[in-house]
Amino acid sequence: MLTDAVIATAVAAALHEDAPWGDVTGEVLVPSDAVASARMVARQPGVLAGVGVVAATFTAVDPTIAVRPEREDGDGLVAGTVVATIVGPARGVLRAERVALNFAQRMSGIATATRAYVDAVAGTGVRIVDTRKTTPGLRAFERYAVRCGGGHNHRYSLSDAVMAKDNHLAVLGDDPERITAALRAARAALPHTVHLEVEVDRLDQLDAVLAAGVDTVMLDNFSLEDLRTGVEKVDGRALVEASGGITLPGIRDVAETGVDLISVGALTHSVTALDLGLDVEVAV
Repeated sequence: MLTDAVIATAVAAALHEDAPWGDVTGEVLVPSDAVASARMVARQPGVLAGVGVVAATFTAVDPTIAVRPEREDGDGLVAGTVVATIVGPARGVLRAERVALNFAQRMSGIATATRAYVDAVAGTGVRIVDTRKTTPGLRAFERYAVRCGGGHNHRYSLSDAVMAKDNHLAVLGDDPERITAALRAARAALPHTVHLEVEVDRLDQLDAVLAAGVDTVMLDNFSLEDLRTGVEKVDGRALVEASGGITLPGIRDVAETGVDLISVGALTHSVTALDLGLDVEVAV
């Protein structure tokens, strides 16, 4: 989903937000013919994401700015790693600096957090997936960053798949037969390419859901014991996703219950930006 067009639109909006009438400081302080040579450097360890967005930001300000990536998205970084070198008109480099860093720092923070979760479940076969708890307007960037960290993406939007959550089921009522019938009708109305997932928050809801022949069952806020019971009850008839406030310290235990997927909203809604900086030298 992170296409050139999506990047260009978001970068243009961010640049307009940051300098709606130009960069006053650069225009009055920096000579118009000054040339800047700069390095984007990691200040702490992490995982890189967004180097292409960095390049797009600088060239959107001034197409004559040359950006040379020194590392690729998904690469591990240590403090002092040079991520990219930038050379061009100093006013343009300085105007683009903060926006480029904002994108790269947030995306790299997401990639770094995701890598930690992926590493924590290594060897279990469980996929770490994101959620729709993303920054409005930046979902494509944040979802891409999850993949850079080794994670996987859930449905991108409400248009991509059927996902009946607790509030959907609440509208249908507590009658198991009615829930099964509604899910079967939904399945019959869908193209064969559309995935059908249902969230349950109690074990006693599983029979009605499984009877409808769904593709994935989400076990939301289940205890470890109930997750194991749920996996046994599903018995391979659908993928099993664990969700609901799952954090890094306990994720290995969740993975070892036998679930197939673990969705983690914190990958995008509570991430800490990775510290990246731009070190500039100016040569006139």
